[in-house]
Formats: sequence, C-alpha cells, structure tokens
Amino acid sequence: MLTLPQNLHLLTDAEAEALCAQLRQRLVEVVSRTGGHLASNLGAVELTVALHRVFAPERDRIVFDVGHQCYCHKILTGRDGLMDTLRSFGGLSGFPKPGESVCDSFVVGHASTAVSAAVGMARARTLQGKDYHVVALLGDGALSGGLAYEGLSDAGDSGEPLLVILNDNGMSITHSVGGVAEHLARQRLKPQYLSFKKAYRRAMQLFPLGKRIYRVTHKVKTAVKETLLPCSLFEDMGFTYLGPVDGHDVKGLTRLLRYARDLPGPVLLHVRTVKGKGYLPAETEPDRFHGIGPFDPETGKGVTASGRNFSGAFGEALCTLAEGDKRVCAVTAAMQPGTGLNGFARRFPERFFDVGIAEGHAVTMCAGMAKQGAIPVFAVYSSFLQRSYDMLLHDVAIQNLHVVFCVDRAGLVGEDGETHHGVFDVGFLTTVPGVTLLCPANYAELSQMLEYAVWTVKGPVALRYPRGGEGDYQAPWDRQPATLLREGSDVTLLSYGTQINALLSAADQLAGEHISAEVVKLNNITEFPEILFTSIHKTGHILVAEEVVEQNCLGMRLAAELAQRRIAARSIALQNLGSTFPPQGPVEQLRQLYGLDGAGIAQKVKEVLDREQAAAGCPAL
Repeated sequence: MLTLPQNLHLLTDAEAEALCAQLRQRLVEVVSRTGGHLASNLGAVELTVALHRVFAPERDRIVFDVGHQCYCHKILTGRDGLMDTLRSFGGLSGFPKPGESVCDSFVVGHASTAVSAAVGMARARTLQGKDYHVVALLGDGALSGGLAYEGLSDAGDSGEPLLVILNDNGMSITHSVGGVAEHLARQRLKPQYLSFKKAYRRAMQLFPLGKRIYRVTHKVKTAVKETLLPCSLFEDMGFTYLGPVDGHDVKGLTRLLRYARDLPGPVLLHVRTVKGKGYLPAETEPDRFHGIGPFDPETGKGVTASGRNFSGAFGEALCTLAEGDKRVCAVTAAMQPGTGLNGFARRFPERFFDVGIAEGHAVTMCAGMAKQGAIPVFAVYSSFLQRSYDMLLHDVAIQNLHVVFCVDRAGLVGEDGETHHGVFDVGFLTTVPGVTLLCPANYAELSQMLEYAVWTVKGPVALRYPRGGEGDYQAPWDRQPATLLREGSDVTLLSYGTQINALLSAADQLAGEHISAEVVKLNNITEFPEILFTSIHKTGHILVAEEVVEQNCLGMRLAAELAQRRIAARSIALQNLGSTFPPQGPVEQLRQLYGLDGAGIAQKVKEVLDREQAAAGCPAL
C-alpha cells in the first residue's frame, strides 16, 4: 500500500513527481496479480495526479470515458487497500462505480460517452444553481465513436463551463504543421502568455472601444492560428482549445488545469501521453498490455498459457472461407486482436476493415457492402453489438441483407463485470424479423455453422459464442436445428451453445439419484423444432438453462409457444440470470451463484419434481 498525503492540493511539484513514480510501481504490482487494463493506466498517471491536485473529486464531477484508466483515481480516493481485490467477485470494479465511492461520478465501460454525460451534469448544475466543476476525460480512440462528436458538438454549443481533456496517446488525431506550429503551441502554453491573455481580456472590457478592438485582434489571431495549429475543429465547435501539452509533465499539467478550470465556457485540453509509460514491456507492446491477465512483473510474460479459444477458432475458420471466395470480408470495431482477426488482417488486408469504436457505422457499412454483393462478416463483442440495434433493424433486416454477425463474448465474461457481460443479445437479436441465430457449442460446430451462415443462409444471420474455450462436448454439428443428446423420461433439459456441458453434467448427477433426464440441444434458437415438443410430451417437465437475463430469453419464448399450441407441460422451470446485471467475478463462480453449473441445474430439477410430488401427496424424490 501507498502512504498518501492528506491533501493532494498542497503537494509540491517534486512531491507530485515522486507520487507518480510510486503509483506506477503500485499499478504494475497490482495488475500483475489481478490482471486488468495496465497500459492505459500507466499512460494516465501524471494526468490523474494533476486532476486530483486541482479538482476535488468528492465534489467536482470527473467523468472517465470507458473508465479503464481509472486505477490511479481509485488509489487516490481511498481504495488502495482494496486494490488486490480488483476485478474479483465482491471486490473493486475495474471501472468507475459510484456504489464504491462518491468520487466515482458515473458508471462507464463503453467508449465515447464521457462528454455527453458531462454536459448533462453541467446543465443540471446550472439549473440547480450549484457550484462545482465538471471534467470529461477521454482517449483519442474514443473519437472514433460518433457519440463523442455528438457530445462535443452539443457541449461546445451549450456555453456551459466544463473541461474536456483529450488524452492523445498516439492515434494521431491531429497533426501540427512543421516546427513553426510546434513553437507557437509551446508559446501559447507559457505562464506569461496565459497571464497576458487573461489581463488583456479584462482590460479590453474596461475601455469604451475595448470590446470592438478585442474582437478584431481575436479574429486576426484566430486566422493565423487556424492556419498553423491543430485546434480549428474543436474551436469551431465552440471550445477554447489548449494544447497540445506533454501529458507526463505533472507540474505543467497542474498549472494548465488550474488555468483551464477558471476559464468561462467549454474548454478542451489536448494532452499527449505514451500508453504504458514507465514500464518497458507495456511501452513496447501496449496492445497486449491494454487488457492482460496476471503476469510476471519482472519479465512481462503471462503466468498462464493462453490456449486456443473461440475467437481464435473463428478467425481460422473465416480465413478458410475467405480463401475460397473473394467476396468474404471481415469487419471489426477496434477489436481486431480480441475477435481473432489478426490472421485475417495479415492474409487479406484488402478485405479487412477496422472502423474504430463505431459499431453503428460498422453495421450500416456492412449493409451497404451486402447490398452490392459482398459478404461482410462483422466480428463484435456481444455487449458492443447492443450499440447498433437500430442499424441492425433499419439498415440490415428491413432489406433482408445477408450480413453475418459473429457475436463474441456471449454470456458471462468474468472480471470486467456489468458493462461487458454479453447477456442481452439473445433477447434483442430474436426480436429482429428474419434473423437466424446459431449457437455453436464447440470449435467444430463454430466452423460448420460459420460456413453455413456464409454460404447457405439468406438474410441476416448471427453466431454467438463465449469468451474462452470449449467444454467436454465436442461432437460436430448434425446440420439440424436441434439435437437430442440423451434420452430420458422424467424431465427435459434444454439449452444451447456451451451451456450444454452443464446440462450433460446435471443429467449425470440426476441419474445417480434415479432421475432420468432427456437433454435437447438447440442449434438455431430462432425456431422451435418438433423434436422439442415431442420431448416435452414425453417427460411432462422442462427446464431451460441459459446464461442470459430472463427478459425475452428462450425459456420465456418457449413458454409462450407452448401456451399458443395448448401444450400443457406439468412444469416449466427457467434457470437464468434473472432481472439483474450480473456482477464481476470468475465465470465459474458466477455460474455457481446463479445455479447454471451442473450441480445448480440438478438441484433445480429436484426442487421442481419434489414440489410436484408434494402437491400430489406423494413422498418426495
């Protein structure tokens, strides 16, 4: 643990620099054990310390974009003693969380939202006549998302006093033009210039013709500046632009933040940083250390082998299909490594498109590609696909366009928690008319279903698969909408995807207690095949296990279908995540919590059958 000063506002510049060095060491120490977002936090150390020297986070509102750079903020706001619980079940979240601390102003986890939230807070402050500062901190990558520009446009036009900090760590958002521009940028940030600017503005307000003179000189200065400096975009939006400035100079940042804090209206501070700063492995491989599991802090090497997973299996299968047809293209929204597309990008660069953090644009772009005869395959995390639901409906489905959605991270994802669990896609994808939703249970099925989706299905089609690897069930797909895996007489167990492994385990456990379970696996969950109704007729009881929230889950749809068909099952049990946002924690631990492991499903079956026996006046099983 660090020994933190009582009042960060009173730190000297030398003390602030020493604190930054300690924070960097602490970050590497913690994340090497817990895993998490290391490179982004290392790059924001000085910026976070400077923010805490100038603003009071318990009163002022500091809104992080994505929030994966908030670890230093957590340490500086009294949570250092809990950092070893980071991203664990019941521990500290890896993202800002107001339930943890009043210093966390907003729940975040997806990109490009900070400015919109901040301008809302600023407007609420003005309406309520309160006195506090509002700061939005976003990375340059967030500017590839359209929502960021919507927020910036409105914030600049609002006139509200608020500060937007653009943390530019190398995405080349803006380029200065030559040495003259660099020189002028440095001059604009000198204390003498800033003091003169404030004094000049005040003086011009005192003279009868001062305001007119100020407007003329301001126009001349602006014309020169727009020619030479990279700030016209933001100033055209209505911001006072400051920067670019060295994001690792805590002294200079503190001074500039104090100046920006006192300016009227919206201000944008452009800060340049190095992702992974101060830890050589992270500086050398910032992408690998963006989100990383536990590692050896001395070498930077992971402590566990990363073996094959569904993302990698998808990438391999897509490359095979692309070899046979030049119409096959791959699309991602800033998630090339995570979705397994590194190999495709190397082999077929002309057919690989990374659109940035712009899922809505990606879907509509895919619609345009499909309309003109290409076969776009959009690989996207389940929780990020949520952001493009309108485009899926309006731009793809209405025209019945053949776009293939490969929905990665479906189901529980673990330590990233509420903002990243992929537990809503079944509910919203099955509302889209004409969509086909396939659920592979293993790598072999993923390859077969992807081939089927690309070559056979007409219209929109999605495959959903989890983070991580396959389970014990590894049989190939029989090309049927459903597969009867095990016959039984007492209860029908129904699920899809890798959840089928838990059903088979439950069936084994139930067999040990003389309960005969029939196991049915759905492969296409947008339809209910007759094999399922035959099974329900036979057993009379059905349990549907799903790693999704209950709203519009498969089990609810099945219950409605049974009612429409006037099929009176003796019991219908739904085992899912309920009406909650599941917390963070290891996936297996969360499955146990919600009764979605083999033991939990077997217990649920016994409870259902015991209740029926009790209602009939018979001894319990």
